[in-house]
Amino acid sequence: MSLKLTFRIWLLIIVLLFSILAIFSFPPSFLKSGVLITSVGSNSTASQQGLLQGQIIKSINGNPINNLADFSAVISSKFPSNQSQKLDIVTDGPEIIYYSNQTPDITVSNIPKTNIRLGLDLVGGARALVQAQGLKLSSSQVADLVSVTQNRLNEFGLTDLQVAPVSDLSGNNFMLIEIAGATPNDLQSLIAQQGKFEAKIGNQTVFEGGKNDIASVCRGDQSCAYVNVPQQSSNGYIAQFQFQITLSGAAAQREADITRNLGVNSTAQGRYLNETLDLYVDGKQLDSLLISQDLQGRVTTQISIQGSGSGATSDDAVKNAEDQMKKLQTILITGSLPYKLEIVQLDTISPLLGTAFTNVIILAGILALFGASLVVFIRYRKIKASLALILTSFSEIIIILGIAALIQWNLDLPSIAGILATIGTGFDSQIVILDEATHEKTLSLKQRLKRAFVIIMGAYFTAGVSMIPLFWAGAGLLKGFAFTTLIGITAGVFITRPAFSDIIQRINGD
Repeated sequence: MSLKLTFRIWLLIIVLLFSILAIFSFPPSFLKSGVLITSVGSNSTASQQGLLQGQIIKSINGNPINNLADFSAVISSKFPSNQSQKLDIVTDGPEIIYYSNQTPDITVSNIPKTNIRLGLDLVGGARALVQAQGLKLSSSQVADLVSVTQNRLNEFGLTDLQVAPVSDLSGNNFMLIEIAGATPNDLQSLIAQQGKFEAKIGNQTVFEGGKNDIASVCRGDQSCAYVNVPQQSSNGYIAQFQFQITLSGAAAQREADITRNLGVNSTAQGRYLNETLDLYVDGKQLDSLLISQDLQGRVTTQISIQGSGSGATSDDAVKNAEDQMKKLQTILITGSLPYKLEIVQLDTISPLLGTAFTNVIILAGILALFGASLVVFIRYRKIKASLALILTSFSEIIIILGIAALIQWNLDLPSIAGILATIGTGFDSQIVILDEATHEKTLSLKQRLKRAFVIIMGAYFTAGVSMIPLFWAGAGLLKGFAFTTLIGITAGVFITRPAFSDIIQRINGD
């Protein structure tokens, strides 16, 4: 007997098709070849020559790029180099000509097979719950803090970064930071400091970090930002770094006014003013720079910033100097955070742990799905009804994943637990429908199914109300569970279960 497709069954089919398109896109991303650019260094040669985050690199100098191994092989064969190299980079957009003696300042990854974004629990990294030290911030103040912090962390070229305002049931507001692939120490070093940069001559502030005083900062260009050859010391190696910044007109005028009346000292290296330009970060002196007599009273916007890094080996010293330079450049670009922060909770998530949990949960979901279907078949002795139950339950999962992909929701372990909860509530509702449909009663099948939906709607509103507090409980860490559960039970009540009811009616020949 053929199954006549009702409006509610067609609605389920259409929603499923749109969900599948949201998950895999069109054309499907798993059919694409190349590597995805996940970040491009700010003010770098790569960004200046047209490489953008989100582009897909398909070939370099005629060599097809299908995965990370292909990309690494081509790049490592060209860099580092004493001479400038030309790369003809074919992307899914424009063709880029990259010309430099430095490796392109970009990070790449394999193209994701789906549009589903996985949370920190599944890919690994660090998570911090942060609040302002000694202050209770309002929701608008936390929103401002999130914006500034997001800008600062983006300057580090971090990907898979989530910064969001959260609150608990007591009304306390926090900032939640999640960075995939980072360690707790990395995250702590990024946000523990307020990052207030000051350049002083004597006790007078010449300029501070941020857009008001800093017009531009050189990054990723060896001509104006570099690390010198490390020098051996008693404790290992020390490498000096140096980069140029451009001051705003007001900051340059301020420096001219302060230096105009300073005295001059003669040294073996030349003639310098009798005061130095002292650099401070969060009140701690970073370096002290001599000021040439030529700059006295002059309005100059070009300033050279210096510092150092150390390490047990020469390579370690260079790496440490590069990291210190990058942090200082970021502080100069973004300015200081509006508040001094303290970390309330700091966690590390292992990707192996997340993968193991995911595999167990998926296996548990499959076993639950087919186990419950087997019980339904044994109870009602109807193979068609059992298959309909499996298909409608599976369709709820597809719809949840499609909505999550569409709105770019990060699926974490609580979210997956919510999907499992949806499967459970879906089975409960569908068994109610089957019970009403199969028992001999004086009412018609349509009336019995209507009565079943009264029960289902009551359970839906009860579950929905119980999920709402979870958006704030635990400072929002259970938000994923509440979100997927609400989406799942809503899709079930308004799409899948009405369709299941129509299918049962057609199976029973009503």
